Amino acid sequence: MSSYVGKHAGYYDIFYQDKPYAKEAACVHQLLQKFSQGDCKRLLELACGTGSHALELEKLGYEIVATDYSEDLLAIARRKAKEANSRVDLRFQDMRELSLPDMPFDAAYCLFDSIGYVQTNEGIRQVLNRVHAHLREGGLFLFEFWHAAAMLINFEPVRERRWSTAGGELVRRAATRLDVPRQLAIVTYDIDERGKNGDSGVIHETQINRYFLVQEMAAFLENSHFEPLEFFPGYEDGPINENTWHVLAAAQRN
Repeated sequence: MSSYVGKHAGYYDIFYQDKPYAKEAACVHQLLQKFSQGDCKRLLELACGTGSHALELEKLGYEIVATDYSEDLLAIARRKAKEANSRVDLRFQDMRELSLPDMPFDAAYCLFDSIGYVQTNEGIRQVLNRVHAHLREGGLFLFEFWHAAAMLINFEPVRERRWSTAGGELVRRAATRLDVPRQLAIVTYDIDERGKNGDSGVIHETQINRYFLVQEMAAFLENSHFEPLEFFPGYEDGPINENTWHVLAAAQRN
């Protein structure tokens, strides 16, 4: 399940510099206010990456324990939190084996399709069971996942992007193949570091992420003692259809 290791982790905030973290955090806030039964103050984040969502949600008044499986990403998140004088509590955790002594939380969230990294049915059940154990009665779980319909119809076998850096340029080539029976997207990244002085080097990393149907995810939730409340087309308005890449789910602990 490991991803974003070493230099690849170091480039994470460059690759996602245009991601609207504040807008997404505001959407999470709105859903927490809409669905929460009682006060909602203490949040648990799974797969926090470099901590950008947690830092934005903290500004909205939440107390947050943020976890991730990548020590390299957590190191960056801790640096950012220190620079921001943040009190976000960052911890190393595998979401399948989540074990925190300061439970229960009012709500948990897992964004950027990260729940798919566990890949298997058993892995999904483990995550949901551990989240369930860490929430108070009636607590909420908000999470985002890759939508199978869009992935099967619209995925790009090869995609290339470029970013300018202080030292030169980064070129990232993503080659994607699908394992349809297992509902997995296998993405191989080749990252070319091109210095202004002509030096270059290539980083390789493969990530595997699962995609889901909405009804399939509803069944996972129900079988893990969550009540699915609503599914949204990511952070946008409108219906979920074959062009919806990211689905945002809201569920309540039974």
